[in-house]
Amino acid sequence: MKLITAIVQQSALDNIQIALAQHGIAGMTISEASGYARQRGHVEVYRGAEYTIDFVEKVRIEILSTDDEYQPITKVICDAARTGDIGDGKVWITPVDDVIRIRTDERGVKAI
Repeated sequence: MKLITAIVQQSALDNIQIALAQHGIAGMTISEASGYARQRGHVEVYRGAEYTIDFVEKVRIEILSTDDEYQPITKVICDAARTGDIGDGKVWITPVDDVIRIRTDERGVKAI
């Protein structure tokens, strides 16, 4: 099993959600995230004064997947989130040892 984590632009979330639904992916967890990467935020001008925004607002998507499905899911996320501009985001995959559905006590792939 794998945990797919994606940090993407907030504006890409609807496209990703629709693309995942079209591929039969039913579950995901969303949370707000902020941070910066190589570009270290950006500078904006408000009423003639420049100020630096260090932390850029993003959305964090987490999806549990089987070992067979994580690569297609990752491709769907990347394709739906890609604009070609700086700040499109990142996706990483983490191995998961076990998953437990609390309600039924099912474990492993059955609990995804």
